[in-house]
Amino acid sequence: MRSPAFRIGVDLGGTKIEAIALSASGSILGRRRVATPKGNYEAIVKAIVDIVSAIEKELGGSGTVGVGTPGAISPATGLIKNANSTALIGHALDKDLSFALGCEVRFANDANCFALSEAVDGAGAGAEIVFGVIIGTGTGGGIAIRSKILTGVNAIAGEWGHNPIPWPRQEELPGPQCYCGRKGCLETFLSGPGLSRDFLDATGTQFEPPEIVRLAEANDQAAEACLSRYEERLARGLAHVINILDPDIIVLGGGMSSIQRLYERVPRLWDQYVFSDRVDTKLVRPAHGDSSGARGAAWLWPVETV
Repeated sequence: MRSPAFRIGVDLGGTKIEAIALSASGSILGRRRVATPKGNYEAIVKAIVDIVSAIEKELGGSGTVGVGTPGAISPATGLIKNANSTALIGHALDKDLSFALGCEVRFANDANCFALSEAVDGAGAGAEIVFGVIIGTGTGGGIAIRSKILTGVNAIAGEWGHNPIPWPRQEELPGPQCYCGRKGCLETFLSGPGLSRDFLDATGTQFEPPEIVRLAEANDQAAEACLSRYEERLARGLAHVINILDPDIIVLGGGMSSIQRLYERVPRLWDQYVFSDRVDTKLVRPAHGDSSGARGAAWLWPVETV
């Protein structure tokens, strides 16, 4: 019988698996990170088991386990759906991992975990509605209301990345092909690969986002134009969210959140699309950086558990 002395949160990403252990007060007791096995479901399950076991051995006790995963567990089938890490799709990850660890494991979408972490003790602490954005390999979102995740009856609350880009320009139609089977999803424009594709289409040269940012800082006109298009598209996408959800705070996460100019420029651009005379929603950096996903997974277990 496990008698948990701390919380373990696991962030299952496309490139890395990060696990942290939190005390009852939220301080970090331990942290580990490993590369995510590519395209191999059984290896992913084993990697999660191994990283949880390593933390428990290091701390000399057992913990509750929460996992943030791409996509969601379908209420209809109990299997993973909508994951851009496609090796997970169609598997009963919650049951398989609970069996392998010998304990109950709580699951939530990784963007929901990010939003929860920032709402509980991060950049959105004290806010009534927090919209957490993940823009990295993909584009996802999560909603925390009064520091609790909003999942939705279909387990897709906050999934703004697979809506079409709002107020599209003629040159944006029909839009790039998305892995979900549709064209023109926000993810195809706003993800890191989406920014790289836009630069390639405009210049014929392939660069990763950090290099495009460096070129823009060096006054490269093509890179500046690419980032300006990106900012305007992000503003339209987030204005759509504000019009529906009206959050107090939007917290950016994922690799694209490190582009510092977004926090100043995007709010200036979204005003023209938001159905209000004034926009008080704040766009902020995450307080816990790329550890927010793992922290939020740990917070899936309530305070009184540990």
